[in-house]
Amino acid sequence: MSRILHAYQAIAQAVRDHKVDILFGLMGDANLFMVDSFVRDCGGRFVPAAHEGSSVLMALAYAHVSGKVGVATVTHGPALTNCMTALTEGVRGHIPIVLLAGDTAAGNPRHLQSIDQREVVKAAGAGFEQMRAPDTIAKDVARAFYRAQVERRPVVLNMPADFMWEEASYEPCLLDVFTAPGGVAEGAILDEAIGMIASARRPLLLAGGGAVEAREQLIELADRLEAPLATTLKAKGLFHGHPYNIDIFGTLSTPAAYELIAQSDCIVCFGTSLHDFTTDRGKLMKKKRIIQVDVEPTAIGGGLHPDAALIADVGLTAKTILYWLNEAEIPPSGFTRELDIKTLTAHPVSSDKTADGFINYVFALERLEETLPQDRVLVTDGGRFMTEVWCRLSVPDPRSCVVTANFGAIGQGLQEAIGAGLAAPDRPVVLFSGDGGFMMGGINEFSTAVQQGLDLIVIIANDSAYGAEHIQFIDRKMDPGLTEFHWPSFADVARSLGGEGHEVTSKEDLELAIQALETRKGPVLINLHLDPHDVPRMRI
Repeated sequence: MSRILHAYQAIAQAVRDHKVDILFGLMGDANLFMVDSFVRDCGGRFVPAAHEGSSVLMALAYAHVSGKVGVATVTHGPALTNCMTALTEGVRGHIPIVLLAGDTAAGNPRHLQSIDQREVVKAAGAGFEQMRAPDTIAKDVARAFYRAQVERRPVVLNMPADFMWEEASYEPCLLDVFTAPGGVAEGAILDEAIGMIASARRPLLLAGGGAVEAREQLIELADRLEAPLATTLKAKGLFHGHPYNIDIFGTLSTPAAYELIAQSDCIVCFGTSLHDFTTDRGKLMKKKRIIQVDVEPTAIGGGLHPDAALIADVGLTAKTILYWLNEAEIPPSGFTRELDIKTLTAHPVSSDKTADGFINYVFALERLEETLPQDRVLVTDGGRFMTEVWCRLSVPDPRSCVVTANFGAIGQGLQEAIGAGLAAPDRPVVLFSGDGGFMMGGINEFSTAVQQGLDLIVIIANDSAYGAEHIQFIDRKMDPGLTEFHWPSFADVARSLGGEGHEVTSKEDLELAIQALETRKGPVLINLHLDPHDVPRMRI
């Protein structure tokens, strides 16, 4: 049944009709009435960010952890340009969110904040959807949500400010998203792929972010082949608990796992685009057969051209391959019978020694892996510290691992940790960030985490420098002084913003901080003081 609403009320109602409970954002003159209606009229929750880009990052992590479409809102002009890096992060990560962006009134082209918002959005690679008129609001909102899910990227819904107070007839509109499988593999290429798999003596199954819904099918196929399982970083945790899971494939592998991959003769890749870090720039894929399965044609052949490419649903293809292997009575490879999984998953042990006034980073990570809550959601910022975290910290499943490195930016972790925490309110969120990343984007949103009452543990890898640049100067025997900083006490900052803070300069300090976590009542920050000359190098 239709009813008469102001345009701003219709937008809020249309968003709520899509079962949106939480709206991240920052209010301005082009979206403030819509936000107010979402809260007061529709019973939604608004999470105010300190920076516009933060609201998009929060929505991205919320979408990743919850499996729903994340929603954020900003006003026009500079508010939208402040979202460029975050939007690009979402595009590169294939994360479905809707950004409700106000737009300057068309009748005022010389407005101080007027820009061509369509071109800004296009430059980020996000989708753009124009709100056409008050009478089409429900359809326009539905179209934005539909596109975000089907295109698997952020979609910006452009909302002209000049009709927010116009009245219009509103009738709910929801569009069914096509969720049927993308197709079943068949034909000559499937036959070739099965032949390669059947003849392999050392096969290995690799799963990426496009395969996280096919866990059981892939395990069944791997067990039938007696093949070990591995994942890309984006699928970390997918095979958690399986006896032949060798964890991350590529430059983040353990030395023993890297050698195992190099010795395999057939890699069956499901839902991964095989970028340079996964393949170690092609080195790991030499002298072996490569079979690539993905529902997205653009994922095939980006890094290297496979011996067989199947554009098909990952889960159904795994079942199809298994069926024909059984029909042909192909014997298992026996590959896993040779493996010592403890050796394959053991990362090099580091000395716990370091200079006075510092904590050894790898030692701290191993201790935190032992003591942090096991049901955690793990979030990582960008930067050179994160590769060791990805390798040494476990997660129960891929949705519990939020990697903010799709665009190679730093300073996005705290914001995404907030979104993750609101998507999983009954679970602790653990964020690892470098000191530069925290200063860039985390310090201004720690207060937001406190205000939202999140169970958040922030661990700062603090070498008082921009580490990636510091090491380049050192390698060339140059003075790294320009990369070094005298930051404030992050523990003091955390306390001043309403949280808890702990400085760690020794193993004893680390144990005290770990003990304090048992009685935490809100966001906690642990500041690990690291020697910039004694930090592991990036593994990518």
